[in-house]
Amino acid sequence: LAPPAAGPGRPRALLQARGVAMSASASDAAPLRLGATVPDFEADTTAGKMKWHDFIDGSWTVLFSHPADFTPVCTTELGSVASFMPEFERRGVRVAALSCNDSESHKAWIKDIEATDFAAGNKITYPIIADPGRDIAVKYGMLDPEEKDAEGLPMTCRAVFIIKPDKTLGLSILYPATTGRNFNEVLRVIDSLQLTANFSVATPANWSSGKKCMVVPGLSDEEANAKFSKGFDKIAVPSGKGYIRLTEDPSQ
Repeated sequence: LAPPAAGPGRPRALLQARGVAMSASASDAAPLRLGATVPDFEADTTAGKMKWHDFIDGSWTVLFSHPADFTPVCTTELGSVASFMPEFERRGVRVAALSCNDSESHKAWIKDIEATDFAAGNKITYPIIADPGRDIAVKYGMLDPEEKDAEGLPMTCRAVFIIKPDKTLGLSILYPATTGRNFNEVLRVIDSLQLTANFSVATPANWSSGKKCMVVPGLSDEEANAKFSKGFDKIAVPSGKGYIRLTEDPSQ
């Protein structure tokens, strides 16, 4: 179980020093940049050994992290993801979770997760990655220097990374440990990212699948008319600049 407790072979002072070093790493580490290739890693998971880039394997992929096993908010989130898996699969999205405990702890935790109403009777079919040494958390900038466990080691924040099929970062969101994620919003941004990847559109505020999209600035009016069979509407604004152009969702 992680983190390892202080004892004869692991004095508390050593754990505290390690916690200080990790906190410094969390504060100093450069965040992953949008468009950058995400770091590869190898790890144990509830589904066996994993090599991260092989797991992505040309698919859209979501990685979401959790502060610790057997914690209330995390349990509701993993249960919710189990119930959302048909929606992720319909979009061709692979899913993996990460928590700073070992795989045996994860496997025991799964029984609690599946017993909650948040799982709605669904099983955990996605892998939960073991990161007891915080190695992956440091690589991905997921450590929260303000939140520490009983041994003084920094905990992971609630991070969401949406990774494109080419292994580059499409989106990241960081939540504090006390705020559970909204997985309807995660699905919404996946829809937006996939739409942008397949068509020359952007999505406006509060957009959801099926609603009108925006023609990207890089397309001229002539190019937009040729590309979108239903045309577009140009919104009049006081500046007179015709930069707001709405078109029907081209995926519908």
